[in-house]
Amino acid sequence: MTAAHATARRAQLFDQLVELLLAEGFAHLTLDDIASRLHCSKSTLYTLAGSKEQLVRAATVHFFRGATDQVEAAIDGIEGFADRLTAYLSAVGVALQPASDRFMDDLAAFAPAREIYEQNTAFAATRVQELIDDGASTGEVRSLHAAFVADVAASTMARIQSREVAQRTGLDDSQAYAELAALLTTGLTDAGS
Repeated sequence: MTAAHATARRAQLFDQLVELLLAEGFAHLTLDDIASRLHCSKSTLYTLAGSKEQLVRAATVHFFRGATDQVEAAIDGIEGFADRLTAYLSAVGVALQPASDRFMDDLAAFAPAREIYEQNTAFAATRVQELIDDGASTGEVRSLHAAFVADVAASTMARIQSREVAQRTGLDDSQAYAELAALLTTGLTDAGS
């Protein structure tokens, strides 16, 4: 097996792992279960990470890195505050769609993976702040305290991430981000006044 083939196989295996965990969660799976489902040996899994916990964390990092790239690509070339913010938050929702409720619940309960989601939520909240600031600088955002609005958005995003919004509203994370986009764009633009 060539080095290029081994690298391609490793990337493919990692993608399959992420797909499995997103669909079914991970708390109930053992390394034996994962190896069986991915049609590989446990020793092959150990080439990806040294333990199940490290494997889950690495898969979570991989998922959110890809989601971040997907979200940023979704707003590339979009002009105007409302369209950019809607596209951004909607893309966050779309990126989270593959994540089953079981995965999200397992993620919330497992500190090393939850930390990755929290970091990504904080990054997304900062990005929302930047989009609001951009809208304020061009006059597209009504005269509101942009930092306050961004803080409210960040708080809501943290509640989405912690599963509180899902528990209280029944909305999954993807739906909640779409609703947040609608609320912010309506509330911040002149159309909302």
